[in-house]
Amino acid sequence: MTDVAEKENIFLFIPNLIGYARIFLAIVAFYFMQTNYIIAGWCYIISALLDAIDGHAARAFNQSTKLGAMLDQLTDRCGTAGLLVALSYFYPGYMFWFQISLVIDIACHWIYLQSTTMAGKTSHKLFDPNENFIMRLYYQKDVLTFMCFFNEVFYSGLYLLHFTTGPTILGISLFKVLTIIAFPVAIAKAGISLLHAYVAAQNISIIDVNEREDTRKRNAAKKPE
Repeated sequence: MTDVAEKENIFLFIPNLIGYARIFLAIVAFYFMQTNYIIAGWCYIISALLDAIDGHAARAFNQSTKLGAMLDQLTDRCGTAGLLVALSYFYPGYMFWFQISLVIDIACHWIYLQSTTMAGKTSHKLFDPNENFIMRLYYQKDVLTFMCFFNEVFYSGLYLLHFTTGPTILGISLFKVLTIIAFPVAIAKAGISLLHAYVAAQNISIIDVNEREDTRKRNAAKKPE
């Protein structure tokens, strides 16, 4: 029997250490969001950029774990939620839309992750060739990176614009231009999140139907002739 001391310590895997750093940076960003946009902005952006690094580290060091995948998902959702709370405070007239965005982001990703776990998949990014075309396209590496990047650009841009116009080109705010460009991507990503929920509901209903059928068959087999 392998000695306990020789077992791998999943908590100290490099991708998970990166995940802890992301959480710390997000908390610092939350703390300074109202008072110091420079510290908050940099901490939030670095935390978001590290999201791309932990996956590479997991593959490079053969340290992909369920804990790391869950940590990654939770940090993404909580980071976005914290920023949306701040945006609701800074732009109270748009609070309803920020609330809707927050609910869509959390609820749709949660039910989809649950459905993949119930289906026995090792990753929520795995797809069969016959599954939804848009979802398969979305989870192509370059497409996913593009969508997530510009989604962060949109919300981060709104945050920064509350405090500063940032660098300007011909008198036009670069932050404002990037935010406007990123807006359609953020809307599309929200739509794809709703598609996540629809696909998840369909998959869970199939699991329910199959389980109920299996239960009926077992009960029928137990009945005396």
